[in-house]
Amino acid sequence: MKENYDLTIDYDDEPYDNKPYDLATFARKHGLNIRAAELLLFAKGPSRAACDAAARAFLAAVAAQAMRQSAR
Repeated sequence: MKENYDLTIDYDDEPYDNKPYDLATFARKHGLNIRAAELLLFAKGPSRAACDAAARAFLAAVAAQAMRQSAR
């Protein structure tokens, strides 16, 4: 039985970091609901780095607001 192992590397593919996020993947990664993830991807996409930074900033702002609300 002859096995065919294709070890070809496709150099034409974009690096993974340059590909835009899938909505569900981005939402799951950052613990966002779909609508929040959709808005962040629309505002900051397609850069993964910019989207990740925006998600961190958004979550920090939400946490800060929650702290202010609980201090009342």
